[in-house]
Amino acid sequence: MSAERPGAMRLTCHCGAVELRVRPSVPLGAARHCDCSFCRRRAAATVTVPLEDLEILRGAEALTLYRWNTGTAHHWFCRTCGIYTHHRRRSAPEYGVNLGALDGVNPAEYEPLPWADGVNHPSDRADGAG
Repeated sequence: MSAERPGAMRLTCHCGAVELRVRPSVPLGAARHCDCSFCRRRAAATVTVPLEDLEILRGAEALTLYRWNTGTAHHWFCRTCGIYTHHRRRSAPEYGVNLGALDGVNPAEYEPLPWADGVNHPSDRADGAG
């Protein structure tokens, strides 16, 4: 496995209706899981992509948006096959993309991946700090 930032990669949903071009900002081995109530149900490991390095090539009309709680994070799914493709994080101006939806990538090759503490996300603190 290379420790360098990957080049542009193709990301697709299961049915092929949605296609993205992404360039992760970190090596694929830096992907992680999140244990917040939503992500642990989704169970997809994500890798970071800068906002300017994600392009929807096909299927923008096939994407559906899910927002909850604070409404800050935006999670996109293919409305046909239900595959989670990407989300805009609430913690930083960047995307997380589904590691398993990247063409030619088998997430099992990167396990065990670390878990982020989404249950105790700083944006959820009652005192507003973080």
